[in-house]
Amino acid sequence: MKNNSYLITKNPLKGLLLFFIPIALGNVFQQLYNLVDASILGVFVSEEALAAAAASLSFTGIFLFIANGFGIGAGVIIGRYFGAENFKRMKIVIYTTLIFCLLLSLILGILGFSISRLIMILLKTPENILDQTCLYLHIYFLGMPFVFLYNSISAMFNALGKSKYPLFFLIFSSLLNIALDLLFVTVFHFGIAGVAYATVISQGVACVFSGLVFFYQLKAFKIGKTSYFDFSELNKILGIALPSIFQQATISIGLMLIQSTINSFGSQALAGYSVGVRIEALGTAVVVANGASLSTFVAQNIGAEKIERIKKGYISANIIVIAFSLLFCLAVMLFKEEIIRICLGSNFSQRAHDIALEVLVYMSRVLCIMGFKHTADGVMRGLGHMKMFTIGNFINMVIRVLFSKLMAPVIGMQAVWISNPIGWSASLILCYLAYRYEMKKLFLNRN
Repeated sequence: MKNNSYLITKNPLKGLLLFFIPIALGNVFQQLYNLVDASILGVFVSEEALAAAAASLSFTGIFLFIANGFGIGAGVIIGRYFGAENFKRMKIVIYTTLIFCLLLSLILGILGFSISRLIMILLKTPENILDQTCLYLHIYFLGMPFVFLYNSISAMFNALGKSKYPLFFLIFSSLLNIALDLLFVTVFHFGIAGVAYATVISQGVACVFSGLVFFYQLKAFKIGKTSYFDFSELNKILGIALPSIFQQATISIGLMLIQSTINSFGSQALAGYSVGVRIEALGTAVVVANGASLSTFVAQNIGAEKIERIKKGYISANIIVIAFSLLFCLAVMLFKEEIIRICLGSNFSQRAHDIALEVLVYMSRVLCIMGFKHTADGVMRGLGHMKMFTIGNFINMVIRVLFSKLMAPVIGMQAVWISNPIGWSASLILCYLAYRYEMKKLFLNRN
């Protein structure tokens, strides 16, 4: 355990950085190949193909968020058993997680495939990109088991303090995805279907290899034989995961409603918005990784009964947010035009360019608010107290949806991105107050 116990032994800031950096780099690579997907479509296919892929994001996001939420729940329980050195129960949780994830992913994949066209119509997807959007979704849902299993395995690597392994596999997956994108789109001329096939294949390969390496690493604990499924452990996982899934699903449904607002402005506006958001997602990926890292930090220190380190970890995570937000905002100010032109290609419309630029600049300036929100989310997940976490994020999305819907007819598309920091701030305040309350209870119970 010594090599993996730095989250409960080292200086909190140093320990978090050691753990956080591989996760952040992995998330950035994941967003980077999403951005490359968009760039290849924009440059080598058409602005309509780029808009079609963007139109699918809010719907596929529901399934990805469910996978992430379940991985978070499993990671917290595994992290606690790891911190307490109860490796037998830890292994049972691992098997339970993988079996349940496989079954759930098959069910959701079939569901998503079946209703994708109906959902796209309900979201007012522009008619000129509807068929391309549905084609992309049908191929994407074929790879749903890979999405779920890979996310769960990555979460379990992180729970054991081995965050470098998900990074390696994400880099490998990203590079493979880009290579297949170029092959399928520029050589075989598959269009948007080529990008979808590239995503499914690269995720499948990464899933298989990461699973093999994970179980090889697990042998080092010399746990011996255990049961493969335990409903009591599944209940513990779901106790953490369901509020996260509810929160993530709420966000996804809210994003779908917001997507319908964006779709009503036409495919050019959608293309520009998607490029701005995908570039901004490189920054979002880092602050989300910071919050996820804090969850594991808190869970391990609770398991090790080192309650006093939680506050230090929370402060350290917010220091990381401030430092990174400043760097990201500076980079956007210096290189925004060049980045947008690379992503849109030479045949973009002026409207798409202007919207992408406005979204990117605005979102870079409010990234720190999102970062503080995710650290508050992360500490609450790690503490296992999900009620206020769920309420806060529900309020966040309600505010964003209502503001977008009510204000878009008045001020235009800007209402969509202006709504973000308003919703984040409301969630942040509620979760921070809940964190203070829970910390007081922990210290009183210990004394």
